[in-house]
Order: sequence, then structure tokens, then C-alpha cells
Amino acid sequence: MKFVQFVLLLFIFICSCNQQQMSKLTTIHAIRLKPGEDLKAGIEKLVKEKNIEAGWISTCVGSITKYNLRFANQPEGSSREGHFEIVSLTGTVSINGSHLHLAVSDSTGATIGGHLLDGNIIYTTAELVISSTEKYQFTREKDGTTPWQELNIKEK
Repeated sequence: MKFVQFVLLLFIFICSCNQQQMSKLTTIHAIRLKPGEDLKAGIEKLVKEKNIEAGWISTCVGSITKYNLRFANQPEGSSREGHFEIVSLTGTVSINGSHLHLAVSDSTGATIGGHLLDGNIIYTTAELVISSTEKYQFTREKDGTTPWQELNIKEK
């Protein structure tokens, strides 16, 4: 029985060490954007203030009164005003450039999403949790595979 207890304690110790190591690699940033603020500008402000070089959106809930999104394979953005729930926000963030996609639903539940542009105005709130790591640096560079600046990941 003592051997089983020893193995269990050893397992707990190893897991604890791995958890402590992971927590050193990841930082959590939480913000709340208020009515009238721009969603993208609020994210960019936090990224700049915290000097985030490699981050990602962990979660976001809230609502907007105007969306401005660029849909797949379209050169220009599309906007609409009304009341929309934020049902998803995902992407990578960095002081070197970010890439974000937003999905919103209207009062009937119809959902639309696309590339986040400036001009997505908060209605009641936007509660965001952004995670980051100092292990990597994200940059945006043309690599020849597409005409756009794509994510480049460098380990520090």
C-alpha cells in the first residue's frame, strides 16, 4: 500500500511541476469594453499596452450595435446596424499584427461571420480574455504562398 501511495504522490508532484511550468509560459489578460467602444480598437489597445508579441483570443462574449466584417474572398467589408450578440471571436494577436474573425447573431438567431474590421461598435459589453506567451513571437510576412501577409511564428 505504501508503494501505491508513493507512486500517487510522485504523480501529483510531476503534474504540479508541469502545471507550474505551463503557467510561467502563459499570461492571461482580461478586459471589458463598454458601450460605444470599437471592438478591434479595444483589442489593439490592450495588445499594445501589454506588449503582447504572441497571443490569442481565449473567449469573448457581448453585443454590438454595428458589425463591419470582410466576408470570404471579398475585397471590401460589409456593415449592418442593429442589435447583435457576439457568438464567437477567434484569432491571433500581436503588436506585429493580428488576425481576427467575428461571428454575430441577430434577434432571430441568424448568424454571420467574417474577418474583423474597424467599426464593430459595442452595445452593452464585450468581455474578453486574451492569453499570451513569451515563448513565441508572431509576425506577419508575405511568404509567397498567398498575396497577403501571413502568420510567421518564431520561437524565442
